[in-house]
Amino acid sequence: MTSNQLELLNSRRFLPLFISQALGAFNDNVFKNGIVFLITFSLAQHAESNAQLMVAAAAGVFIFPFFLFSASAGQIADKYDKARLIRIIKLGEIGIMALAGLGFVLGNLWFLMAVLFLMGTQSAFFGPLKYGILPEQLAGDELIAGNAWIQTGTFIAILLGTIAGKFILSDGGIYLISAAMFTIAVLGWGAARLIQPTKPAAPDLQVDFNPFTSTWEMLRYAAQHRDIFLIILAISWFWLIGAAFLAEIAPFAKHVLGGDENLATLFLVVFSVGVALGSLLCNSMLKGQVHATFVPLGALGMTVFIVDLYFASRNGLPTGAASVSAFLDQFAGWRILVDVGLIAVAGGVYIVPLNALLQQRSNDSHRARNIAANNIFNSLFMVIAAIGTALLLSLGLSIPQMFLAIGLANLGVAIYITRLLPGALAKSFVAWLLQMIYRVEVTGLENLDKAGDRAVVVANHQSFLDAALIAAFAPREMAFAIDTYIAKNRLVSFFLSLARTIPIDPTSPLSTRTLIN
Repeated sequence: MTSNQLELLNSRRFLPLFISQALGAFNDNVFKNGIVFLITFSLAQHAESNAQLMVAAAAGVFIFPFFLFSASAGQIADKYDKARLIRIIKLGEIGIMALAGLGFVLGNLWFLMAVLFLMGTQSAFFGPLKYGILPEQLAGDELIAGNAWIQTGTFIAILLGTIAGKFILSDGGIYLISAAMFTIAVLGWGAARLIQPTKPAAPDLQVDFNPFTSTWEMLRYAAQHRDIFLIILAISWFWLIGAAFLAEIAPFAKHVLGGDENLATLFLVVFSVGVALGSLLCNSMLKGQVHATFVPLGALGMTVFIVDLYFASRNGLPTGAASVSAFLDQFAGWRILVDVGLIAVAGGVYIVPLNALLQQRSNDSHRARNIAANNIFNSLFMVIAAIGTALLLSLGLSIPQMFLAIGLANLGVAIYITRLLPGALAKSFVAWLLQMIYRVEVTGLENLDKAGDRAVVVANHQSFLDAALIAAFAPREMAFAIDTYIAKNRLVSFFLSLARTIPIDPTSPLSTRTLIN
């Protein structure tokens, strides 16, 4: 963990936002999972309803507000002070949690569904604010670290919220969980009050509350900006994979490995902690620079470990896994656990730079709307994940085979990303290799940014290694001048094909003038 990560977590510019969003994500997941457990084990049976259909309906009720209100949420976030809006929305969460506690006590399923819709609405309005405010509160070299902490807080909240939701079925659990959600909402609002105010990004914007016209206009704007649109699709793909894995972890543990709910919880812990570690690791790898160097590596890493998960689990375990201890007594069990963890770590490395790039490349006056568009696509891809996994399983595929299908599809995405960023994969590998061999320390990159687009970098001594070091660790794509005669060397020409090069004849003034121009 780098020093700027720790400093950021101790800063008032970030800590109140981090606490507020993490507590809100925890409440979301406690409430959603509390409803799922009640439907599965209590309410649905009393209402003579199909539990699986009711669980699917609950998921749809929570996601639907993202399609309905995200466009308006993005516009409002761009128009007004984001810190003030966060305080208002977190105040509303207190009322929603009070209603949630009442619904649990009454045991009224339809009342709980209505509250779940309100919670989804609150989350739809909060999303553009928590990501949109980061570039306004943080310096450019803190943006990766800020997104890493937000991602970490989100997945740890998912983990803790899922575990806590189970207590709704214990003796007195309804009252305990209801009180805890209300208290956490109050604490989240208290943290939000400490967030420093921001200037409205687009104060003259006219908010369109028509969900159809505003959504269409917002998505059309994103689609017209190719780099923004591709980033949104790449982020949404991560949530498709994450949704598919989180939905199938419990069935995988039970039906494929023969384990109990404790094994499913272990997988959830490893997956959530893995994403958190990958997110924080990403900032250390990028040294605070916002670029996509390691995104292809993260995508390929997910594919490698997803495919290995298939081979490790396709035939189940030799002796089953009736308990966590029985699972960990087998080499195959550890292999599966490591695969799950490394899929998540690679996912963290993949997603954090994309979130930061979306924020950085968006115009200040349109940033929240781009994030709102991203939320819509994230929700759409999660729905696709639910439908796709159900379809694959209905066609007779086993859960490991479904994982393999996702891994192969992700390979296609990784290849496409690599083609969009042709040097990024080689650059990330070379940077890792040089870091391992030489323990490279990079300083002064801020001077390169100050120099603008047209800057000349001159190595302080002559070595073929200089070019590799500059290419691997410079945050932007560089063009290299090379002596014409050296470029003719066959061994050198192979490496030159991996970079942009300009052959220069030192004896020709015309050649030097071409380089300067």
